[in-house]
Amino acid sequence: MIVTRNWLQEFINISNISTKSICKALNSIGLEVDSVEKIFIPNGVVVGKVLSCEKHPNADKLSVCQVDIGSQTVQIVCGAKNVAQGQFVPVATIDTVLDKDFKIKKAKLRGVESIGMICSSTEIGLPKLNDGILELDNSIGKLIVGKELNEYSILNFETIEIELTANRGDCLSINGIARELGTYFNIPLHKYESNVISNDIGIGQVLDIKCDNNIDANLIYKVAEITDFKLPLIFRIRASIININKNTDIETIVAYATHATGVLLNVYSKEVTTNKKNIASLKVTKDKNGFDIVTGKIPLSTVGIEAGHILKENDTVIIEANYTNPEALAQKVFDTKQKTGDIYYKASRGSEPNLEIGIEYLASAISSLGGTIFNGSEQYVEDVNENTLAVNLNNVNSIIGQNIPKEKIIEILSSLGFLVKNSGNNVISITVPNFRHDIKNIADITEEIVRIIGIDNIKAKPLVIEEKNRINSTSQKIKLNNKIRAKAISNNFFETITYVFAQRDLLEKYNFEVVANNKDIINPITKELNSFRTTLALNLVQAVSHNEKQGFKSIAFFESGIIFDKNRSEFKNIGFIFSGEKEAESVQNNGKPENINFFQFAQKITNCVGEFELEPMQKITNKFIHPYQNANILINKKCVGTIYKLHPSVAEDFDISNNTFIAEIDFNKISDDLIQATNISKFQSSKRDLSIIAPKNLEYRKIRNIIENLNIKEIKQFNLVDIYTDEKLENNESLTIKFVLQSLDKTLEEDDINKVIDTVLAELNTELNIGIR
Repeated sequence: MIVTRNWLQEFINISNISTKSICKALNSIGLEVDSVEKIFIPNGVVVGKVLSCEKHPNADKLSVCQVDIGSQTVQIVCGAKNVAQGQFVPVATIDTVLDKDFKIKKAKLRGVESIGMICSSTEIGLPKLNDGILELDNSIGKLIVGKELNEYSILNFETIEIELTANRGDCLSINGIARELGTYFNIPLHKYESNVISNDIGIGQVLDIKCDNNIDANLIYKVAEITDFKLPLIFRIRASIININKNTDIETIVAYATHATGVLLNVYSKEVTTNKKNIASLKVTKDKNGFDIVTGKIPLSTVGIEAGHILKENDTVIIEANYTNPEALAQKVFDTKQKTGDIYYKASRGSEPNLEIGIEYLASAISSLGGTIFNGSEQYVEDVNENTLAVNLNNVNSIIGQNIPKEKIIEILSSLGFLVKNSGNNVISITVPNFRHDIKNIADITEEIVRIIGIDNIKAKPLVIEEKNRINSTSQKIKLNNKIRAKAISNNFFETITYVFAQRDLLEKYNFEVVANNKDIINPITKELNSFRTTLALNLVQAVSHNEKQGFKSIAFFESGIIFDKNRSEFKNIGFIFSGEKEAESVQNNGKPENINFFQFAQKITNCVGEFELEPMQKITNKFIHPYQNANILINKKCVGTIYKLHPSVAEDFDISNNTFIAEIDFNKISDDLIQATNISKFQSSKRDLSIIAPKNLEYRKIRNIIENLNIKEIKQFNLVDIYTDEKLENNESLTIKFVLQSLDKTLEEDDINKVIDTVLAELNTELNIGIR
């Protein structure tokens, strides 16, 4: 099986995948790559236009051509019979190297100067298309005189030859290979759109078919007028690369469409079928050995065994798409010792049973290339029974020797075209697509799963009996969840558990993302719970509202739960909310506790989930967020959540305190790494304040990043401790940063401290143009 990159690109987007990666993928999924060949047109071969073509004065078989090559018009002596005025042709310019021993130079042929060479397809590295020069057309792209031919990407072929096992007839097409790559790389196939242009004459007016009831094949027929049909260059090149060039353009495009779609296609000349009423007449019957045969005036084909014939180039033709059960066909050929033709190779291995895609692909190609399709089709199609298997996933994993998640198995099989239904008890019902006649049992299903996952990704292990390790990612997440719960409770948060549903109107009102209508709840419990929630914040605010109505003045909740995105994909978040007074009335606060503020709330969140950094939000995504008190939560420089004060208007809507703060964090991004012990210096630390003048609009984050990136080991800690501004500073402000300095080797002296501070100042001056006060 031969495929090319640019042909595959028509079925699946592989523009960002290298040929090496494609070959690795094919080998991994059991489609062994035999060879890879690159066809690249040499530099110096450009598009030329033949302005004139005259007979050579001194040679009967030579022509003298004036050729426009963009930069100039050159004279070229050409010996090809098919060169003619007005043609666009490949021209090898002076000093072009076509082969290691073939460099183009100025020459005189029979006394006439020749500057360059008009090339045939083989001379520029393409397969042989004819016995003369290569005539270019717009199928390779817009023809621009003087443009290098190798700049037309469609002409730079990378050809992959694949060795297929006999059971993989579904991969004997570009569509089949694209389907396999789509599964491996998780890329959808392009949706094919039929663009058949039909005339007003119905097929019944030009074709009469008599089909016996006992035939085994599925058949679809269309009729096409091909008087003006012409096959473009790119089609002929591809056909030559895969060795399917035929005697006529119509036969070539039929073979081309078969190779592209996998549907077996055939073509008959109307001339050999026409009856006395000038209507094409075909009969589909059984021969003496039980094979389906098609006859007109003469026997035309044996379905699945031998193809038909075309007699005239400019003619009305009948197009046939056919499918026969490959196993029944192969058995019958074996039993009867029937002689077979080329078409039997694909038919016996399993051609594409969806005849519509093949005949529509061919009809679209013919009508777009000058042909005319008669309206309608004649169909003799019976539904092919699909094989359904009930598969226990425990047995599948036992065969593999490794536990593959149920969701992953369903994803793999679905992308391969299998219809998968969950039957419960870890059993799935699998309907095998008709193009995979080789899938019979659980072993075949397991093989499909393993080849997509990759045999290299299945861990090799000896047969041992041991206690199962119950520590896994799930248990680790549960452990982390319990740890955060304990810390949240110790910081005076109460755990709340709410439904995974919310009121869609409220989500939309406050500009939260909502689940797409076609994926949302069909029969909600109540109007207030009519949509999947996309945030924990709304549920937490509603919980605070309910408790504040009970008279509580200080309310702190947290919840760890599932949320959804617009595609109804699940995510786990943890949310915190604190509203009102930061503590209960007591003697220590004289019965007048203060309200909690932003940084006190942030410190409580730090106590629960660990250290993090804050940066101002660049974009406010919903109406819950206060425009001036908000930040993104960063862990290891990556945004994992948000923290903000609740907008006063929202607090008023829910009748709760204006002093309400919310934090929502992606649970799976919370770090649970073990704390690593480090050396502690036995020498005294030193502290030094550094006051610098900086523009008011300069974020402290930039200053902090520059100091951190210096990686000065003596700086153990630094913090912004004071911001001062007055009228003299105008648009600037004074920032005081306190440094804690300590060495593992000695007590730092004044010179050592000054050296560190000077290094910091120099870097700040270089990067931000700021300095000391």
